[in-house]
Amino acid sequence: MGSIGSEYSAKNGAQMQRRNFLSSVFAALVAAKAVNAEERKLSPEVSEETKTKFDENTLLDKIKDDPAFSDYSNLLFPRGRTNGLRLRDESRRLPYHSYVMPKESAEVLNYMKDEVLKGKKIFYPLKTASNGRPVAGLFFFRGRPDAPFAIIFSGGFQYVGAIHEGFPIAKFLAGKGINAFVIVYRDGSAQAACDDLAQGIDFIFDHAKELEVSTKNYSLWGGSAGARMAAYLGSYGATEFGGKTKQRPSAVIMEYTGHSDISGSEPATYAVVGDQDGIASPWTMEQRIKRLKAQGTQAGFRLIRGMPHGFGLGTGTPAEGWAKEALDFWLKNSK
Repeated sequence: MGSIGSEYSAKNGAQMQRRNFLSSVFAALVAAKAVNAEERKLSPEVSEETKTKFDENTLLDKIKDDPAFSDYSNLLFPRGRTNGLRLRDESRRLPYHSYVMPKESAEVLNYMKDEVLKGKKIFYPLKTASNGRPVAGLFFFRGRPDAPFAIIFSGGFQYVGAIHEGFPIAKFLAGKGINAFVIVYRDGSAQAACDDLAQGIDFIFDHAKELEVSTKNYSLWGGSAGARMAAYLGSYGATEFGGKTKQRPSAVIMEYTGHSDISGSEPATYAVVGDQDGIASPWTMEQRIKRLKAQGTQAGFRLIRGMPHGFGLGTGTPAEGWAKEALDFWLKNSK
């Protein structure tokens, strides 16, 4: 009986070990499934279509329909019909911009998509319509953790030219370690645009820890109408436009705008414009810079020969390099 009992005990122990092992495997599989489900919430399902890279021949509607951008695709390009248009045709929808480069646009869209596929969140809504779609929001291009941030305010006014001005400049800044946000605002109203920018500043300050950005010495960048709005927020602060953040930017970077208003308490200001600009007067911009210097504000001005209005980052043109110069100006004047 002793040998039979011993044999039974050994068999029973082995069965218990197998059950425990299978239970632990099952628990691990359940946990892994839960983790994978959570990851799928953050990034779209990876398929051959998802892996497809955009180029200048990609249809705009195909880009907007990509799962990576599904929740905010309406803010990638200016409002309006895109049916049948390709990325190389986008310049038709940006009448106030020049040197719109489809290759550069494709590169930045691929960069944004890659960030999403890595599980990174790149968009934060600020305002939504009744249908739940965002009408204003922040696109985030990550730099170094806890580095200062910049907000880029694209021009157009009747439309938002983020695909040409905002996204490429933000990608450039992120490559230099700066945390860059592109705000897509409600177009057609200067008041609404300034209010959106003030809300965007508040959002970043409120969520600085989770975004891993420093709120010290931030800067506002803008092109054309966007530069005008950035200058208003620099001169009067977010609190004048419905915001709660009292801290002013350490610098405002302005591309081609005829803004002349001065409050007397401007931050350091850098301005750039082409001498062939038929929309924003180079003379007006230079005169404002002179007035800023006269009141003791650090200011810089660059006039670029042969360049028209709306050149954006200016890649491959005489304007190329202005963004690096502006970045150096900002960092030099950070307090």
